[in-house]
Amino acid sequence: MSVDRVKYDADGLVAAVIQQFDSREVLMVGWMDAEALNRTLTTGRVTFWSRSRQEYWRKGDTSGHIQIVKGARLDCDGDTLLIEVDQVGAACHTGDHTCFDADDLHPVVGER
Repeated sequence: MSVDRVKYDADGLVAAVIQQFDSREVLMVGWMDAEALNRTLTTGRVTFWSRSRQEYWRKGDTSGHIQIVKGARLDCDGDTLLIEVDQVGAACHTGDHTCFDADDLHPVVGER
């Protein structure tokens, strides 16, 4: 991944989609600035920038639900990261397995 292609938003952040490396299940979405991305790429553990707390947080440091980095990719536009992880424990702060377990919006399912 060429980090110089990352397009950060006006706040200096880029969306990071977190995906279980073996099942391809989407676990959560977080935000990274350049330093959080650097920490993620160089330490083997996922680090985010908390927009609400205005500080870095390494996933699992308080909960034990760590994310071990297995891969990292940049999308074609350079404005979204895909971080492949081995998730230990729940990914969501609510204790759910993923942050997308809570609310099914029940869309009309299209056909091909």
